[in-house]
Amino acid sequence: MTPSTTGPAKERGKLRTQLWATGHLLRSRMIGPMRPDRYIGMTQILRRYGPHATTGFALAANRRPDGVGLIDERGSLTWSEIQVRADAFAVGLTALDGTPPSSVAILCRNHRGFVDALLAAGRLGVPALLLNTGFSAPQLADVLEREKSSLIIYDEEFAGLVADARSRIPGLTEVLAWVDDATATRELPTVDQLIDRHRGSKPPVRKPGRVVLLTSGTTGTPKGANRSGGGPDELAAMLERIPWHGEETVVVAAPTFHAWGFGQLVIGATMACTVVLRRKFDPEAMLALADQHRATGIALVPVMLERAMELPAEVLDRYTLDSVRFVTASGSRMRGEAVIAFMDRFGDKVYNSYNATEAGQISVAVPADLRHASDTAGRPVTGTTVRLVDDDGRDVKTGEVGRIVVKGASQFDGYTSGDTKASLEGYMVSGDVGRMDAEGRLYVVGRDDDMIVSGGENVYPIEVERAIGELPAVREVVVVGVDDEAFGQRLAAYVVPTQGEALDADSVRAHVKGRLAGYKVPRDVVVLDALPRNASGKVVVRELPGVS
Repeated sequence: MTPSTTGPAKERGKLRTQLWATGHLLRSRMIGPMRPDRYIGMTQILRRYGPHATTGFALAANRRPDGVGLIDERGSLTWSEIQVRADAFAVGLTALDGTPPSSVAILCRNHRGFVDALLAAGRLGVPALLLNTGFSAPQLADVLEREKSSLIIYDEEFAGLVADARSRIPGLTEVLAWVDDATATRELPTVDQLIDRHRGSKPPVRKPGRVVLLTSGTTGTPKGANRSGGGPDELAAMLERIPWHGEETVVVAAPTFHAWGFGQLVIGATMACTVVLRRKFDPEAMLALADQHRATGIALVPVMLERAMELPAEVLDRYTLDSVRFVTASGSRMRGEAVIAFMDRFGDKVYNSYNATEAGQISVAVPADLRHASDTAGRPVTGTTVRLVDDDGRDVKTGEVGRIVVKGASQFDGYTSGDTKASLEGYMVSGDVGRMDAEGRLYVVGRDDDMIVSGGENVYPIEVERAIGELPAVREVVVVGVDDEAFGQRLAAYVVPTQGEALDADSVRAHVKGRLAGYKVPRDVVVLDALPRNASGKVVVRELPGVS
């Protein structure tokens, strides 16, 4: 199969690529009219910080200093206030031990404290380590130890987790971010206390440190991933597909510690949008925030869209989302029926992005793609080449399943442990498998290591999940391989019934048998109240009963 691509940037020609990217940046109002002094300020910021995750926050403050940059449960902050807080907090962190920390670990939900910590790390020129709020105590300790973190900023609700990890991290400095009672006396300093104490102070100018994003870690301890490159070309590739516009309002419901939610936060800042955050996800609250603030966009993970569409009709009827132009999702597979139900009610506004922590944005399915095939990941974005190859590295035919390998504008620079992803002729091996249709739409079938070999037959869980998901009595399902002495592995289906519906194992097996080959019928069918998920909405396989 011919690789599906719109051409890597360097193959398009530098001038042509710059003109193409500039056109999309102008059309989206990412670049807007400003006073001459602000153009000078923008140039100075870009020269000083380069293409860093925190650069967009400085650009927004230069462009809209008095514009509202962030809204959370504590109120609103202007872009200039966000910068003042970042400066003061960076000085405050240095004052704790008399020297900047070696890195800043951030264990925060979606609120201003996350942004304060991220920008302060950038000011200090040290790595910012984004931690999963769904970590167990051993996972947290493993990551802090591996990344050699000397300081952690965390919400007070995670104090127990940090206490368990403390014994393994000698000399760990701690700062509290979100606290329920700001007037209570505490031994540990808070973000707001350090900001108030050092307000008006500025740290020495340094080049920003890297941001360490963690992989999902659904089967073990997450890995820290470093990426470089990208910049305006990568942003333009996204804006070519998804109708973001500068200086508007977006609700970022996806967790900001995760690569997807973090990327949407950074894009919102870079475009000087007002970013609306809420600490904990609630499906109705997400819809209410979008209507209340007249948001033009919502960024979420697929399970959030599914939870919204599970709300009673009388609740959904309270919201119109008439100001919303796009609802962009990534992070895991979307249930097609939920996508179609959402678009039937609120309009064709859903955009499904296929991304990888290591590779950035790979493809985008626009609403027309999803109407055609609700499970598609869309077409590769401009500047990214996608190939599907067999085990010998040869391109597979259209419609055949192969390993997904990617080459794009951003570059994976390896994991913080020193390990890296496999590569093939300059392409990064994503670890996913998929197929491509004749129109160039990509379909992600699953992870390469998800394939179950049972009695010599290969089975990808996703096709069994889709068959089971057709049953009206099934709300959620995940299929995995479990150890079997006779067959090596056997299929196990974990299903969550729709509220008020009866579900039994025999009916599930009978339905699959009527749809798929006999060897794809799960031997085990386990009914659960809920699937174990991490904070970014992915099913945590190791927490399923019977999975070793």
